[in-house]
Amino acid sequence: MALAQYTNIGLGGPARFFVSIHEAKDLTEALVAAQQRNLPVHILGGGSNTVFADQGFDGLVIHIALRGIDWRPQGESMLVTVGAGEDWDALVAETVARNLAGLECLSGIPGVVGATPMQNVGAYGQQVSDVITNVTVLDRTTLTEHNFSNADCQFGHRDSLFKSSAVDRFVITSVTYRLTPSGPPTLKYPQVQAVVGSSPSLSEVREAVLTLRRQKSMVADPQDPHSRSCGSFFVNPVMSDSELQSLIRRYRALGGEDDVPVFIEGDLLKVPAAWLIEHAGFAKGTRRGGVGISPNHALGLVNYDGTTQELLSLASDVQQGVLKKFGLRLVLEPVVVAAAARG
Repeated sequence: MALAQYTNIGLGGPARFFVSIHEAKDLTEALVAAQQRNLPVHILGGGSNTVFADQGFDGLVIHIALRGIDWRPQGESMLVTVGAGEDWDALVAETVARNLAGLECLSGIPGVVGATPMQNVGAYGQQVSDVITNVTVLDRTTLTEHNFSNADCQFGHRDSLFKSSAVDRFVITSVTYRLTPSGPPTLKYPQVQAVVGSSPSLSEVREAVLTLRRQKSMVADPQDPHSRSCGSFFVNPVMSDSELQSLIRRYRALGGEDDVPVFIEGDLLKVPAAWLIEHAGFAKGTRRGGVGISPNHALGLVNYDGTTQELLSLASDVQQGVLKKFGLRLVLEPVVVAAAARG
C-alpha cells in the first residue's frame, strides 16, 4: 500500500501492513495484532500534516476513519461531538451553515478532526483549544478509553499533550467542541478585517479566509500544483519581548532596515516564519530538484514530483539559514515518519 496517496504532499513509499478503521472495536483489534507481531505502529489521520520516508513504513499504518457528528444543545451553547475521521473543513462548513461561531477562521485547513487537538490547530486568530471541551482517546498501552478535559490536554502554541509529553501513547477517537449559536465571528487578523469589514456574517468570514488561503496555495486543490504540500512547513516562532528585541538588534546589526513583523496573539509575540525564511535568503519560488518553496508563500514546501529526501534536505537548509542569520531554529510543523524497523 503506497502511503503517498494518503498524504496531501504525495510522498512516501509502501506500508508493510495497512488498515482503515471505521469502528472503535476494530482499532483495539488492530493494536492487539500489532503487539502480538511486535510491529511498529503509525496512526494516520487525513495525511495533511504527514511526511513518510521514501522507503515507506516497515510496520502497521492504522488509518483512522471514524465518522459521526452529534449536535447537542447545552444552555446557550451547542456541543458538537465529532468522530476523529471526519473531514475538518466539511465540519467547519456545516457549523457555519448552522450559524455556529467558533471555527469559521479555521476554514480551508486540510485534514481530519482527530488531528486538530494534537497540534492545537489555529489560524487567523482562532485555535481549537478555545472551543474544545473534551477529547476521547484510546490508550495504546492499556487499550482503555479515556476522556480528557480541555485542561487535561495541556494545550500550547501548536502543541498539546498528544504531541509532546504523551506522543504516541493515545489515539484520538472523537473531539467535542463548544460553539456559540448566532455568535459573532472572530475578527483578530487585519487581513480578514480588510476583506469583510466591521460586521460580517460567519459565512462572509469563512469565504474571506478561503480566499486568503487559496492566494497562498494553502487550500488543497488538484488544479493548483503549489498546494501539493503540508501547508505551513514551519511553526511561527513565539518569543518574549526581550527575545524579540534581541532579534531586532541582531537584524539591525546585519544591516536590516525594514521592520520585523510581529503578531500579538493573547500573551504571545509571534514573528512570521515566512518573513524569517525570505530574509535568510530563501525566496518564494525557489526550486531544488523535484521540490521547492511555493511561489505564493514561503512557508509552503512543495512536492513537484520529488522525494522525501529532497524535501527534508531543503527543510534542513532553510532551518540552518535562519539559524545562522537570526539565531532561531525553526521547528517543523508536519510529522516526519521514519521508515522504522521491525523488532
